[in-house]
Amino acid sequence: MRSASLFMAAALAALGFSACAPVQRYHPEPITPAMSAMRIESRSLDDPGLRRFMEANRGHKLTEWPLKTWNLNDLALAAYYFNPQMQVARDQAQAAQAAILTAGERPNPKVTLRPSIPSPYLLTLRLDVPIQTAGRRGIKIKQAVALTRAARFNLASTAWRVRSAVRAALVSIFFDQKQAELAQAQARLEAQQVEGLRVQWRAGEIARPMVAAAEANLFNARMAAWAAEGQVLQDRTALAAAIGVPAHALDGIRLRWRSFAQLPSEKALSPQVIQRQAVLNRLDVRQALAQYAAAQAALQLEIARQHPNIQLGPGYSYQEPDNYLVTGLAAVLPIFNRNQGPIAQAEAARKLAAAQLMAVQARAISQSEAALANYRTALGEWRDIEASAHEIQHVLEPLSKQSVTVGETNQLAFTSVQLQGVAAARAALAALDRAQQALGQLETAVERPLGAGEVAPRFKRTPRRQKPGKLTR
Repeated sequence: MRSASLFMAAALAALGFSACAPVQRYHPEPITPAMSAMRIESRSLDDPGLRRFMEANRGHKLTEWPLKTWNLNDLALAAYYFNPQMQVARDQAQAAQAAILTAGERPNPKVTLRPSIPSPYLLTLRLDVPIQTAGRRGIKIKQAVALTRAARFNLASTAWRVRSAVRAALVSIFFDQKQAELAQAQARLEAQQVEGLRVQWRAGEIARPMVAAAEANLFNARMAAWAAEGQVLQDRTALAAAIGVPAHALDGIRLRWRSFAQLPSEKALSPQVIQRQAVLNRLDVRQALAQYAAAQAALQLEIARQHPNIQLGPGYSYQEPDNYLVTGLAAVLPIFNRNQGPIAQAEAARKLAAAQLMAVQARAISQSEAALANYRTALGEWRDIEASAHEIQHVLEPLSKQSVTVGETNQLAFTSVQLQGVAAARAALAALDRAQQALGQLETAVERPLGAGEVAPRFKRTPRRQKPGKLTR
């Protein structure tokens, strides 16, 4: 009788403890399209949260805020903070992190109370305690950890895509700004050319079609200058979109890229180094490796499920005037199957994960090799055209120091040489743009910054917008 009373007291205490355990409450967070659009439109680069985020990832305090001049590294940090793709990847990584908690939870015991007829003279109380066998809880945790690592690599990969978009927009801005300056210079020279030819035409020295051809060149030059200026505005809009802020957030800021024309040499980017970086550093390779580890754990879990879990069920029964203590042991009998189907599926999934890992590595190697070849070609082309442009500039320098007072014919000849210099400068700028784009593609192939002064994103944890954390990888 005393043992029965103790059992009933323990069961009731368990019920009372479960009732007193803390229970989370649901807190609604309503959102509407108008509300989210207003939040996006209110974003700016002087956000105090952005300042804390940048200080945490720079490792030092900012002496100036808001920044008046922004470089590629600063803009990339702003994109990591604002870009909605980054927030989606952060939330996915946090969901994967929460799955570790789920995998580590132990199953709760179950209490069954059955009063029977003729109540209250017959009462049964049963406590079922589930016991996991074959180390399933540890295997589930290992699988959740592997999936969490894969989600974190996806976050870092998202950061690289965001950074690549910021870099591409910044390259376009600098290229189109230089294009606009050269187009304006060409338009000024074409105007001088037209004025000189008009003087000769009025004097009867040349025919009117020569003037008309020069006027057409002047019109085309002015159109090119207007188009280049309009393209700069579009580029700034594209940069704002890559960062995740409205276009007006870039008003009044200066963009700087001191190493825009400083490209890494062929020796610094050998095929062996590039291939090693592509195989070992690319995040999709590391993500595929984490997914393979998760597939391994999934197979291990299915193999462990060959052994059934155990239900330990001590119970108490009261039948007036007698008390009974009973003990039950329950388990699924593996008679008709030993989990062969799920094991076969898990083995196939592991084999698929291994094949996907090999495919990702092969793709990384081929992409890096193609990007390196493209960059080397673009780099050689830019150096050749740049050398030719410098030679033309050396010819122009002594001529520009001479006063053109020997006649209108020499003035027109000098303007023609200047136009050739502008054309050479535009060709060199276009070659530099192609080389910068090829370098960006090579950086994407190895997922590592290769330009001077550029910094890679590094992720240690996935900060939320309210409490930005430090990025490490």
